[in-house]
Amino acid sequence: MIEAIRKFERVIFISLLVMMSLVVMLATIELGWIIIKDIITPPIFLLEINELFEIFGLFMLVLIGLELLETIAKTYSSNNVNHAKIVMAVAIIAIARKVIILDVEKYSGQALMGIAAIVLALSLGYFLVQLKPGTKKLSETEKE
Repeated sequence: MIEAIRKFERVIFISLLVMMSLVVMLATIELGWIIIKDIITPPIFLLEINELFEIFGLFMLVLIGLELLETIAKTYSSNNVNHAKIVMAVAIIAIARKVIILDVEKYSGQALMGIAAIVLALSLGYFLVQLKPGTKKLSETEKE
């Protein structure tokens, strides 16, 4: 029974890798298309602020996709990796994307404080997970 579950997990793991790779590739193509489209529309080679925000947002989205792809590969192909640490690292990257493309004038002070609280909580959580004895740092898992 356990062997059947492991085989099933392996099939799901490979399916997720293939699908995530496809999504990252399509997002990269979309990003390239948007950059080309924005550059060739008048005024040529000049980008407006809203276009830059869109490009930066998509760029960060592709990076998050790559990080998720790596997370899927590392987390489920090795038992030595601390799953919580990797998931929290991806969450920090995702919230960083939100902060980078954030238009602060559109949000209330409470919403901005909420975002700050999320960043602080994720950072603190990541730090505490790092302190857990017997866990490897992300830089150490990359060497394997």
